[in-house]
Amino acid sequence: MKYTGDAHLALLDSYREDADPFPTGRAMDFPRRDHGREEVEVIKRLLFPRCWNADPLLRDESAVLEQFDELAGLFSSGIRPYSGEDPSETVAAVLDRFPEIRRTLKLDAEAAYRGDPAARTYLEVIRSYPGFHAITIQRIAHALYGEGAAAYARELTESAKSVTGIDIHPGADIGDHFFVDHGTGVVIGETTTVGEWVRIYQDVTLGALHFEEAENEENTLKKGYKRHPDIGDHVVIGAGTKVLGPISIGNHVSIGANSWVTEDIPDHTSVFVSEHPDQERKSTD
Repeated sequence: MKYTGDAHLALLDSYREDADPFPTGRAMDFPRRDHGREEVEVIKRLLFPRCWNADPLLRDESAVLEQFDELAGLFSSGIRPYSGEDPSETVAAVLDRFPEIRRTLKLDAEAAYRGDPAARTYLEVIRSYPGFHAITIQRIAHALYGEGAAAYARELTESAKSVTGIDIHPGADIGDHFFVDHGTGVVIGETTTVGEWVRIYQDVTLGALHFEEAENEENTLKKGYKRHPDIGDHVVIGAGTKVLGPISIGNHVSIGANSWVTEDIPDHTSVFVSEHPDQERKSTD
C-alpha cells in the first residue's frame, strides 16, 4: 500500500519546530533495539527520529514518506486477516493523525519530566521510560481502534505490555500530559476515560468492579457497555490503588497508595487509607 496523504509533510515540519528541552540536533547513533514488532520500531522512528537513529527523516520528505509507506504495509498486513477486506482507508486515516499524536506525546514527555524527580532530560524519558513507551503505542492503537481495527490494535498494546508490564487497552480514551511512573502491573480497561495531567504509579488498576452476563448466551459475559471509571483532570493515583467500576473521579483529586475506590469522588478531594496495619517485630535470636 502507498500512502497518498500529506501527514508526512506535517511531521517533517514538526521535526523542524522542535525546541529545547526536546532533542534538537541531528539524530543520535544509539545501539539497535529490537522488541519483536517491526511496526513499533517504525512508529518510534516516525514520531521521534532524533531519538531513534533516523537522521534522514529530519530533512528529507521522501524519507518520511518511505517510512509511512512501510508502516502502511505493516498495518495493512496486520489488519487484513481480521477483516478480509482492503484496509487502505483505515490505514490512511490513522497515518493522517500522526502529527496530532506526536504533539500529544510531546506533552506526555513533558508530564513525565515534570512529574518525576529522577528524570533528567526529555531524551531519557522518550528512550527509557516504560510509561512513555506504553502510551506511545496505546495512542497509535487507540487511533486504529477508533477506525474499526480493534483486534489489530489490541495486538499492538499487548506487545507494549510484554515489554513494559503496563496494560492499557486500545479503547481507553486518555488525555494529554499523561504519565505512568514505574508502571509495572498497571491495568487500564477498555471503557476508561482519563483527563489531562493525570499521573499514576505502579500496580494501579482502572478496572471493572463486576461483569454482566450476556442475554441468552450461557457462560458469556456481556460486551460493549461502560464498566470502567472516568478520571478527571489533575489527578494523582498512588501505587497499588484499585479504582473500579463505572464511577467518576473528579478534578484535582489525590488518591493515596493502596486505596480501594468504588464510589464517585468529588473535585478537590484527597482519598487515603486511614488506618494502616500495625507493624510487629519479633526477635529471631
